[in-house]
Amino acid sequence: MSESGFSLEQVFRRILRFISQHPQYAYHFVIGTDSQVHKGCTMFVTGIVIHRLGKGAWACYREVVIPRELTSIKEKLSMETTLSQEVASYFTEEEFYKMEEPLLPYVYKGASLETFIDIDAGTIPVINKTAQYVQEMVERVNAMGTYEARVKPDAYAASSYANRYTKKGIREVHP
Repeated sequence: MSESGFSLEQVFRRILRFISQHPQYAYHFVIGTDSQVHKGCTMFVTGIVIHRLGKGAWACYREVVIPRELTSIKEKLSMETTLSQEVASYFTEEEFYKMEEPLLPYVYKGASLETFIDIDAGTIPVINKTAQYVQEMVERVNAMGTYEARVKPDAYAASSYANRYTKKGIREVHP
């Protein structure tokens, strides 16, 4: 089933419902952004994923289209990180408490909630043109205090989930 047009409050309610269905498991709450240059614009997709480790996930995404072709790798990576941080900032300490609350009775049985921002960058210079900017982006994310930065190959919310939707192309461009 596919749905669209969620507000952040609706996204949060879906996340809470997903966690509450099986509070005895470990969860990763992950936000990650990927981008794709298209003719005349650059599309950014930010994925929000609640991953029940080994037991499935619920996810949604947000599209942002910049009406120009971003060609600088640093500019694209910086914008991806900024958009992930922007979405992450909507989830406050109070909301994290609400996500953790159903898990509390199961903490000694393995229930947990970890939070990540996935950066679509790798650390191996021969393979990844983004490697020279990784440290800067990781420091920006870690400075937020609430999220741990992850890079490839662990950054699945950006490099796999969000990437899938950037490839679909632009439906409509609004300058």
